[in-house]
Formats: sequence, structure tokens, C-alpha cells
Amino acid sequence: MPETNDVRYDASQIQVLEGLEPVRLRPGMYIGSTGPRGLHHLVYEVVDNSIDEALAGYCDHIEVTLHPGHMVEVNDNGRGIPVEIQPQTGRPAVEVVMTVLHAGGKFGGEGYKVSGGLHGVGVSVVNALSQWMGVEVRRDGKIYRQTYERGVPTSELTVVGECTETGTRVCFIPDSEIFPERNFSFETLSQRLRELAFLTQGLRITLRDAASGQEVVYRYEGGIQEFVQYLNKNKEVLHSPIFIQRERDNYNLQVALQYNDGYVENILTYANNIHTAEGGTHEVGFKSALTRVMNDYCRKNNFLKNSDPSLTGEDVREGLVAVVSVKLTNPQFEGQTKTKLGNTEVRGLVESVVSEGVSTYLEENPAIAKRIADKVVAASRAREAARRARELTRRKNALEVSSLPGKLADCTERDPALAELFLVEGDSAGGSAKQGRERRFQAILPLRGKILNVEKARLDKILANEEIRAMITALGTGIGDEFDLSRARYHKLVIMTDADVDGAHIRTLLLTFFYRYMPELIKAGYVYIAQPPLYRVRKGKEEYYVYSDRELEELLKKIGRGSIDVQRYKGLGEMDAEQLWETTMDPEKRTLLQVSIEDAIEANSIFTTLMGDKVEPRREFIQANAHRVRNLDI
Repeated sequence: MPETNDVRYDASQIQVLEGLEPVRLRPGMYIGSTGPRGLHHLVYEVVDNSIDEALAGYCDHIEVTLHPGHMVEVNDNGRGIPVEIQPQTGRPAVEVVMTVLHAGGKFGGEGYKVSGGLHGVGVSVVNALSQWMGVEVRRDGKIYRQTYERGVPTSELTVVGECTETGTRVCFIPDSEIFPERNFSFETLSQRLRELAFLTQGLRITLRDAASGQEVVYRYEGGIQEFVQYLNKNKEVLHSPIFIQRERDNYNLQVALQYNDGYVENILTYANNIHTAEGGTHEVGFKSALTRVMNDYCRKNNFLKNSDPSLTGEDVREGLVAVVSVKLTNPQFEGQTKTKLGNTEVRGLVESVVSEGVSTYLEENPAIAKRIADKVVAASRAREAARRARELTRRKNALEVSSLPGKLADCTERDPALAELFLVEGDSAGGSAKQGRERRFQAILPLRGKILNVEKARLDKILANEEIRAMITALGTGIGDEFDLSRARYHKLVIMTDADVDGAHIRTLLLTFFYRYMPELIKAGYVYIAQPPLYRVRKGKEEYYVYSDRELEELLKKIGRGSIDVQRYKGLGEMDAEQLWETTMDPEKRTLLQVSIEDAIEANSIFTTLMGDKVEPRREFIQANAHRVRNLDI
């Protein structure tokens, strides 16, 4: 027997957490995090209860109000949460819903056919993580009210008035013991609420900030058809949205799709209003149906000759924007972040419905069908050219140094988790970076000038670009359908550009490339932006590096009068190797910003606006956001 220390492990060590205690002990397990994402998720959980009423046909207006003091109010005109005594507990049903995990009309009862919410976490979790919560139910001509603190009732359910309408109002204040930061972002909430309004046809959602008076109202009679039009708003489209809807057994399927004249695909899938970012069976069914239907149509109508190879999925999805929304009784979620639909029967359902719907549309609209067919066949021919270009970037072996680009100064570290690649603007800065770096784990790839704007180019043209080819080869992951994250040679990819307008433009071009063609790198948390200093300040023998105008102002106040020399850096090339290491590359002192995609829809819209063909949306975006940035490329 191995030696053990004398720590007792018996029944007394087994903890039983009662009620909502486990939620407060491990909040991240229930809402993902206690940072901004988890904080906003509290609002979505409460709103999802109201959305369920809308899906069931009983609610057509939801109001979300941000009050001073970090309080959020969600009010709907649904049926109102039941107030009768719940038989199992002997307590009012509304109290059970608010204080018991997994209690509600969604778990096997007849209250809802389908429901959203994050996999049944429920409003009780929000209650547990709130220092105060109040619920008001309008039902049966009366107004009922109950209050709670940290999930525990502080009053009985009481009748406080009479009314003629029905609905539920929930107010809560997130607990300062759980959330270090409790400021809600109007922008973040508006993006999610707009998405919910698109997915719930005809539902009106109002968001207001009581302090500032800011208010937005979302209502889309066209549902997801308006969603694809919104996603395509800054693009030239080939046709009006194609809309397919079917209700079978316990499934409701809606699909809207529309092609634009661009080269990027954008498919958003949802299950019970939850954005399935990792896809799943509904996405697989949609893609395979579309590929088969387009091949059949193009062969039958001679857009493809007998000798031509078949269209691939990549070909038929070039320039496609689609929203696939399925509502079902028992969704099964899987994947790393539980955002992948796993119900196997859904694939066949989606496949048959989409095949039938798209085939019928193409037959009934020959002029539009020709436009789409011409586009996908042209994509197929470009793909062949891209395949030849891609072969130039393919790396046979992760350790085969001879195949790496000549200007890459590689590191000696072979464990990707410990290796960093700096993408550096310009040869002079690249020279300083090569001299100043820590060769063991830092690799340098200097980029000459501005890379190609991938928003306006097909893959064959992108892969013909020397700078992009060098990047893909250095990274080792491949691109497009061949992309494989496990082959990444570096788990830190740092964009290091000048702190001026040109540097900002190069940074945006690089981020556009990664977002469009290697989004997995961003999702994995591998992409970073270096923060070089804006100024060097000298007073006597003291030297300070300053990273913003505000920081400079504060420093000058602090170090006072006397002979002070302030140098503004126009570019990285002005720094010698030692300075670049000390300010921007040394892991002990540097500041790196990790790039993440919090909101895929908004990111897609911003990249299209900034890098697409249309000038007017870009001008409007710049005018609206000029106050938020330091350098503008107008």
C-alpha cells in the first residue's frame, strides 16, 4: 500500500448543497462566467421565459429596461407565471419557478411545446445570483408580487392590486459578491434582442436605458427573411430571399437564403432560438441538400457539362447568406461549448424540406436560377485555380524548415503552445524585431505593405498574394476546407503594426483575412494585437513609455516641471531592437489584446461595412464611430 497522509475521507466529507447554493458556489457552471458575458446572460435567461410565451402564441411585446443602480426590468404581456399552489412543494408555482432549479413549464409539462433558454438553466439561476429580485404577475384580474434576496424569498406571494391585462414583470440587481463589474452594455443587449426579434416573427421587443433615454424597438413581420436581408444590407444581392417553412410533428423548420455577388459564405443556425455556433445536424442537412440540388439543376440545365467535375459545397455556398432555424421539443446539445445540435433525426428532416423547397423555387424562377447557377459554376472554376495556388502554400511536414518562407525568422521552440509568431509591418521594424526578440520562442514574419483586401477577392486571387501565402505557410494550418487547427505551429499570433492610420488599416486587413478564412484561430484564442507605445518621455535619467494620450497627460502632471523631452513614435521602425523588446515584445512587460468574436453577426456586418465595395455604409459607420477611435482611415 502506498503511504497516505491522515486526511479523513468518509460520508462526512460529502457535501450536499441545498436549493440554489450550488449556483452561488459555482456560477460559471450555470452562466459561463462571472465576467461581462455571464452578466448579460442573466438578462437573456429572463427574456427567454418571455420568448417562450411568444413562441406559444401568448405574448407579442417584451420590454427590457436598464435602471440606475444596475437594476434590469423585463416586462411581457404573456399569460403570467401560474400562482396556484404547486402540489409537490405546497408553495405557489411562481415561487417554485423562481427558487428551484429546473422547475417550470418546460420540463415534461404541457405548458410549452418548445422553449428557448440556455438548455433549461432557468430564471431561478438569475435569482440565485441577484442580491435582490422582484416578480410581479398579472393574472386572473389580480396583480401578485413576491421579492427575494440571493434566491431566498423575503416575502410571501401577495395580491397588491387589480388589473385587466396579463403578463409578468421581473426586476433584478446582480449580486456584487458574484460579479466584479455590473454595468450592462446597451449595445450588447440590443444585438441579442434584435436577433431574438428576427427569430420570433411579429414579436415587438423594446430596449430602453432609463438613465440616458436611449431606446430601440425591434419588430420583424418578415422574420428570418428580414434577417438575411439585414445580413446582406451592405452587399449587392442576386435575388429576394428564398423562404422555406415546414411544421412536422414536434418540429418547426424555417430556412431563408439569399445570394450576394461576394465570395464569403455566412450561414447562421439556431435551435430553439439558441445560436448553434458549432453547427450540428440541422446545418449538415441544409448544406448537403443545397449541394445536391444545385448539382442536379446545373447538370439538368447544361450549366455543367458531362465532363465537368461536380460542384462542391464550397462552390454552392460562395456569396450565400442563410439562416436555418429549427424549433423542437427535446433538443440535444453537444460540442465544446454546448452549441452544437445533436438530434440525428433533424438532419433528414432539414435535408428533405430544403431539397424540395429549393428545387421548386429554381424551377419556378428560371431567371434567378440562371444567376445563381452562373455564380456557383464560376466559383467551381475559380476553386480549381485556387487548388493549384493552394498547393504552393501546403506544408508537408510541420518540422520541414526548407518549405517555410525565406523571410520568416523562425524560433527554435517546437511546442506550438509555447511558440509566438509576430506579424510585423515593414522590413525595418521586422529587422528590429528579429534582433530584439527571444529567439527560443518568438518567430518574426515581416509583411511588406498592405496585404490584399480579402473581402473583395476570390480565393484563387487571395492565394496568389505573396504576403498571404507566406503567412499561411508559416502558420502551417492550411486554409479553407483543408484548415486544421491541430497543425498550427504557433498558439500566439501577434499582429504588430504602427500606432498610426496605415498601421490600423493593415491590422484591419489582417483581421479581415483571419475572420473570413481562419476564424478557428480567433475562436481558439490564438490571435492577439500588440500595443506599442505612442510616446517616449525623458526627464533627466528617467525614461517612461506611454501608450495613450490620456496616460501622457497623467504622467506629465505627475513628474511636474523641468526639462522634459517627449518623443512621439511615428512607427515601430523608430525603435531600436532593445526598445522594441522592452516595450512591446517582453512577456513580462508588454500589453497584448486578445481578439475574440463576441458577436458573429455584428463582426460580419462590421467587416463588410469597412472592407466591402459600398462607400456610403462605410462613411456612415465612420461618422457614427469617430468619437471612439484614435486613428481613422477615411
